[in-house]
Amino acid sequence: TKCESGCVCADGLYENLDGRCVPAEECPCEYGGLAYGKGEQIQTECEICTCTKGKWKCIQKSKCSSTCSLYGEGHITTFDGQRFVFDGNCEYILAMDGCSVNRVVSSFKIVTENVICGRSGVTCSRSISIYLGNLTFVLRDETFTTSGKNPGVQYNVKKNALHLMFDIIIPGKYNMTLIWNKHMNFFIKISRETQETICGLCGNYNGNMKDDFETRSKYVASNELEFVNSWKENPLCGDVYFVVDPCSKNPYRKAWAEKTCSIINSQVFAACHNKVNRMPYYEACVRDSCGCDIGGDCECMCDAIAVYAMACLDKGICVDWRTPEFCRKF
Repeated sequence: TKCESGCVCADGLYENLDGRCVPAEECPCEYGGLAYGKGEQIQTECEICTCTKGKWKCIQKSKCSSTCSLYGEGHITTFDGQRFVFDGNCEYILAMDGCSVNRVVSSFKIVTENVICGRSGVTCSRSISIYLGNLTFVLRDETFTTSGKNPGVQYNVKKNALHLMFDIIIPGKYNMTLIWNKHMNFFIKISRETQETICGLCGNYNGNMKDDFETRSKYVASNELEFVNSWKENPLCGDVYFVVDPCSKNPYRKAWAEKTCSIINSQVFAACHNKVNRMPYYEACVRDSCGCDIGGDCECMCDAIAVYAMACLDKGICVDWRTPEFCRKF
């Protein structure tokens, strides 16, 4: 409606992020606040996207995977991305199949046993049991034991200084990678070749986080505690009625927790800030650091930071954040 002084690009040219005029085929694409040039690719768990004329063109991967995370003092992110926290002193089913109404026999079941690890009542995942028919793995005390056999399952166990990793193939059904940091963090990465229903605290893996609080009785719970209580492995355990706020119970620890966890918000992780929302991880770190009040407080804090570092790595950002003085590897 009015003239404005200044320079414009000539016909057929477009201004890129550097202020230069380029033809359409040279236009960059943006993702997470970062610019990507012509032909550059980004990958998610389900898609490979290529920058073409300023727009992303995405191709679906033949095998799409998703990850459920259990970390720290009862933090869970489901396969579909729903987040919640619970404090329950019991065994809970994290994930299993065979959940349909006609009760098909499950080919896998993963159970976490939680124990109280602080005076405020917070819980930590200490033991993981993986049931694959007649084959069972129990992860406890920084190691694992195996019992039984199942010739229909292929598996490989790898170790490094920080993790135990299980690659499990159930032919025709699932490829799973289970990662345990020998302490409180456990990740289930799964891709499936079947539309078999999955259920448990990790949700129903149907691409919709809004119905992730589906109970064992096949209805969507009105709140997360009702949902959590429905997935107790042992019905004799008591129900959870509230979620503890450790920083309110231990206010003297809050300043230390906020200071040590602030590495997540610092320049150390700057390359990741546009790729992964850091606030849920920072808040989880503060909560856990307040809650570990009977020893292991630094371990709780380091575990929480490591979860953010792993989320960054999943987006292709590798952050070297450990030092000999801060959360050293050994």
